[in-house]
Amino acid sequence: MILASASPRRRAILEQLGVTFAVEPPDVEELEDGDPSELVVENALRKARDRARPGERVLGADTAVVVDGVAFGKPADIEAATELLRRLSGREHEVMSGIALCADGAERSDLAVTLVRFRELRDEDVDWYLATGEWRDHAGGYAIQKRGAALVDSIQGDYWNVVGLPVPALLALVPDLLRG
Repeated sequence: MILASASPRRRAILEQLGVTFAVEPPDVEELEDGDPSELVVENALRKARDRARPGERVLGADTAVVVDGVAFGKPADIEAATELLRRLSGREHEVMSGIALCADGAERSDLAVTLVRFRELRDEDVDWYLATGEWRDHAGGYAIQKRGAALVDSIQGDYWNVVGLPVPALLALVPDLLRG
């Protein structure tokens, strides 16, 4: 299998599952506007298509944090991360991941949604987290599998989706993934 992603978290999840794969980051322009659920699925398809070739299975994925119907990816800078963390404070948001598989001209895709509730964050909580630098390169500006766990009050759904790759949805999409 080919993983059409540069994400170290997606790579780590597949390694943890014992999946044999090669990493080939895609070279595509991701969509940023539109319905968040359609956006992440379309971006995952674009990534998988970019690396698709005969005889190979290619997995693409895209994740966004959705608040009030608006999709947020990785914050561009510390100011954007600060604003986003304050917006998430004390509220529930959705983590949406689109996954797509291209194999021998066929395409399949799915959407995973996990609800995450942040605890009420004080200014010093936000400052502490921003100082860790973890906000960089993470959709929504936090890493639940690291110190970002301290920001979270609860989750409903697939934890691995929040980390970066929805495992139950992936196994439904690729039922033989763990066998070869």
